[in-house]
Amino acid sequence: MTRAFVFPGQGAQTIGMGKALADAYPAAKAVFDEVDEALGESLSGLIWTGEQDDLTLTQNAQPALMATSLAAFRALEAEGISIDAASFVAGHSLGEYSALAAAGTLSVGDAARLLRIRGRAMQEAVPVGVGAMAALLGLDFETAKAVAEEAAQGDVCQAANDNDPAQVVVSGHKAAVERAVEIAKGKGAKRAVLLPVSAPFHCALMEPAAKVMADALSDVTLSAPKVPVVANVRAEAVSDPDTIRELLIEQVTGSVRWRESVAWMSGQGVTEIWEIGAGKALSGMIRRIDRAIECRAVGTPEDVAAVKDAI
Repeated sequence: MTRAFVFPGQGAQTIGMGKALADAYPAAKAVFDEVDEALGESLSGLIWTGEQDDLTLTQNAQPALMATSLAAFRALEAEGISIDAASFVAGHSLGEYSALAAAGTLSVGDAARLLRIRGRAMQEAVPVGVGAMAALLGLDFETAKAVAEEAAQGDVCQAANDNDPAQVVVSGHKAAVERAVEIAKGKGAKRAVLLPVSAPFHCALMEPAAKVMADALSDVTLSAPKVPVVANVRAEAVSDPDTIRELLIEQVTGSVRWRESVAWMSGQGVTEIWEIGAGKALSGMIRRIDRAIECRAVGTPEDVAAVKDAI
């Protein structure tokens, strides 16, 4: 059986995530300690006992989700399941940093610091209220892309996340995204709704954030991953550290090609995917992309025990 490990992106965050893992596994607790030390604050305290609104702030949610994913991964390692159990790793948007940390390209501390910088830079790139994102449900990617192009009318409006065969997220100027919602309804979308996000991610409006990340990544040492990483913007595996650095910068303004990434892994013979970290959103997308792929969510000690017994 060919297996891949994937790591969730923003939106999966919940108060209390990872606490049971930290209580059950010293190696999982050590991840949260390492993130707290890297950031110079108790992010773990916010994750476990804070307010959901504070956790949802982009600058907090991004390192928090990475910490939770890596805690789950360290729990797997403690049970004898290493990165070598996967042929590929991938992550959705910020989850790509989790994947790179799991694969040994980034240290947990560097991943936390980069995601704090990334979260702040993405938030500050566009004034609040200027940008928006919307989910278009029931349209294929080419139709959704055409909707975004029609809605732009001189503004920015791009297909930002190609999540699965019937879910595409568009991003850009608020007025253009609102136009896209109405155009999509006219083209037969089952639903078209604005998302409760604080900035228009993965579009050209994020260019200031991409420049910030270029500077931040230039100061970080990247090692070759122990298993290939399927990059969001390429939808295929990469292993060269310099290429990975370039693609992480490009990812800030580029589309998350998740549907294509999963299809590419399937084409390489992947038949089982483990979603490591908070929630099960990626598992739902994967099932809609390729029903032949078996999905397992690994986010609690019970989940770890279940996959240990199954492997």
